[in-house]
Amino acid sequence: MPFTNILFEIDDAIARITLNRPGRANALNRAALGEIGQAMDLAESNTDVRAIIVGGAGGSFCSGFDLKEQAEQAPSGAEQWRPLLRHDFDTVMRFWHCPKPTVAAVRGACLAGGCELALACDLTIAAEDAFFGEPELKFGAGIVVMILPWMVGSKAAKEIILTGADRISAERAREIGMINRIVPTAELDAAALQLAGHIAAIDPNLVKQTKRAINRALAAQGMLDALEAALAIDLAIEGEGSPDKAAFMELVRRHGLKSALAWRDARFAGPSP
Repeated sequence: MPFTNILFEIDDAIARITLNRPGRANALNRAALGEIGQAMDLAESNTDVRAIIVGGAGGSFCSGFDLKEQAEQAPSGAEQWRPLLRHDFDTVMRFWHCPKPTVAAVRGACLAGGCELALACDLTIAAEDAFFGEPELKFGAGIVVMILPWMVGSKAAKEIILTGADRISAERAREIGMINRIVPTAELDAAALQLAGHIAAIDPNLVKQTKRAINRALAAQGMLDALEAALAIDLAIEGEGSPDKAAFMELVRRHGLKSALAWRDARFAGPSP
């Protein structure tokens, strides 16, 4: 099956999905989201595949959902936003619900929806140059997959999300539980393959059922219901729109994403809180 926004390959028992829009820091547009779903279908249905790695081409993992495409399409109101956010949410959570173990291999930027995707994977390995964040509130958007509090606790999650932190180092991310391991940048791919290969050597049904048991422990605490409730809140935020988001998107349309990001960052030019 040909893909244009991702790369997909199966190497022995490991399926590898590589987000392949390096010129846009692998931002997730509609086409990429669809291709990820198709690749996951292939990986899950292939009985030879025992683990899945997701990474990014070029110097970044993923900068989040594609704001340039969003500005061009200009959805408005809850009815237009509902299917878009549902697709965003379901694509990210596909890695959480996947019956096979999923490993995120992160280098460079891992932000917003990209950060949520990495968190939804069972294991996350980061290169030394990786940095993480949830900058959505700084430009008037909401959080699509509010998985961060379940990984790091409410205090750390509130600080990251409410301040729009977008330069969380790999060391800090490991310290608070966002990631599992840090490796030298040049060793990232090999380390991800080694970890996935180790798990792939274990009986696949045992891995599947044990992952299911771990996920059910969080589901029993209300995680899945909470994520759905947070998605409904995000729908209300995006459906109603905010002045900050409207101003940001107008700048994207008129002057490009770089100008809009400069405007956003200039609003927070003082020392970090």
